[in-house]
Amino acid sequence: QVQLVESGGGLVQAGGSLRLSCAASGRTFNSYAAGWFRQAPGKEREFVAGVKWSADITYYADSVRGRFTISRDNAKNTVYLHMNSLKPEDTAVYYCATARHWLAVTTNEYNYWGQGTQVTVSS
Repeated sequence: QVQLVESGGGLVQAGGSLRLSCAASGRTFNSYAAGWFRQAPGKEREFVAGVKWSADITYYADSVRGRFTISRDNAKNTVYLHMNSLKPEDTAVYYCATARHWLAVTTNEYNYWGQGTQVTVSS
């Protein structure tokens, strides 16, 4: 069993930056890949970024590549999402999740989820 708690969301102006954190509990967390998803009102939850359990491989959605960076610190059981050059279209609830396999990009491939943190980007 893995529990995930996101933090770091908030209101930011376009062009600004935020860092989201996802604190995990559970002894098996370090054996899972981890990812960030987001869901805007009226839209489906979409993949944003993922990182292998070993933290040496990352992968991104085209919409955020070059602006967002995912990382993890297994010693702290924490996954981060650094978001730069934020745009109004990045506004959404952001969720972290774990998956048994890396390169997972669909919600069905992820087994544990956090409760989400709101990110709002004003124009």
